[in-house]
Amino acid sequence: MNQETQGLSKQQIKSRETRAKIFQAAKRILQKQGYEQLSIKNICEEAGVSNGSFYHHFKTKDDLLSYYIEEQPSMDPDLLELPSSAAETKEAIISVYLNYVHYCEELGVEFMANYYTPKNQSLNPDIRTERPYPILTVHNYLQKSIDAGAIALRRPLEDVSTDIRMIVIGNVFEWCLKSGDADFEGNMRRSLTTYLNGLF
Repeated sequence: MNQETQGLSKQQIKSRETRAKIFQAAKRILQKQGYEQLSIKNICEEAGVSNGSFYHHFKTKDDLLSYYIEEQPSMDPDLLELPSSAAETKEAIISVYLNYVHYCEELGVEFMANYYTPKNQSLNPDIRTERPYPILTVHNYLQKSIDAGAIALRRPLEDVSTDIRMIVIGNVFEWCLKSGDADFEGNMRRSLTTYLNGLF
């Protein structure tokens, strides 16, 4: 039993394994066939599970797709402690998205190219509530920094969150457009640094 499953019951371990199996099946379909072929029926057939098992773990296809965000490697818990300067704030925000870059690279260009489609409602920030999306992490971090007097934004926080989200999406799109032949990490750091330097 590894550290991640230590303390879990057999049923909990099996449930986690089934969720992972369903997600991996969806990932394979996205990579090979694209979003258009990603139906619950196809996912269940690929994963070897029943429809009932799928709906036990996920509400919709897009709910399943957002699962991959939850599986990102955990951030260093010390990284997002309240900053003492604007420079620390910027570096923490950039680190969140460099972590996201590395996870995108793990998932691969094919998956990300098919994931970032307007039809994928798991990308819609209006329906994100409980999942630990990077933009929510950064939004909450900025709010805490403002409340503590560490920074003062020149624009409303909601606008800033939207701007950062669009910068990130643009970098992902560029990376996918060039089939991975782009300085994904360098471009993400540079564009975010340029934006944040003009913000506070």
